Amino acid sequence: MTAAAPEGVRALVFDVFGTVVDWRSGVARDAAPFLARHGAAGADPAAFADAWRRRYQPAMDEVRSGRRPYTRLDVLHRENLEKVLPDFGIDPARVPAAELDDLNLAWHRLDPWPDSVAGLTRLKTRHIIAPLSNGNIVLMLDMAKRAGLPWDAILGAEVAQAYKPQPEAYLRTAEVLAMRPDEVCLVAAHNNDLAAAQRCGLRTAFVARPTEHGPGQTKDLRPEGDWDVVARDFLDLAARFGT
Repeated sequence: MTAAAPEGVRALVFDVFGTVVDWRSGVARDAAPFLARHGAAGADPAAFADAWRRRYQPAMDEVRSGRRPYTRLDVLHRENLEKVLPDFGIDPARVPAAELDDLNLAWHRLDPWPDSVAGLTRLKTRHIIAPLSNGNIVLMLDMAKRAGLPWDAILGAEVAQAYKPQPEAYLRTAEVLAMRPDEVCLVAAHNNDLAAAQRCGLRTAFVARPTEHGPGQTKDLRPEGDWDVVARDFLDLAARFGT
């Protein structure tokens, strides 16, 4: 493992879904009573969360490709919810819109991993910390308020008007911070996210989240690139950055 963090890093920016918060458990928790109310009590809420999440990248690809103008993630999540419900025997047209809107807010109510808040709080003492997430601003704000995530700013896709792994998502984030890319370190549990950031000149830190996708996870269990830092969790990350 890397012994120390690279010098010259002024800001740490974080992937959020899966790296900072446990999206799968949170979405499943909120989906369980919804599924029961609408005749799908036998459905596995975790499988529902997985199915909803599988539509995440294809929806953003429509924006990345230019086939669709930039559209915030809350809108994409809401559209994807209506598309996934029939797979679980639920006709979205028969569900009140207010109920669909509330379930869509499950993504705003996700719990942090146990080390996230303490690690971020330590890192904040010496570095600027902010999300670099595909989540939109109000989603990140609601999540931070509920979970106690001590961000200095809310950055990411809506600020950059680009979804990761487009280079603009990383480069515009550094530009907003008035920093060179090599003064910014992306922290993520996803090797592909780090690879994209590294190509843009950002520094990189990998923190594995081996239960993000539930039992049997095979992806992103270990670093798959020459990352600047590899840490066990956010507390270890904070120690490597001298806090």
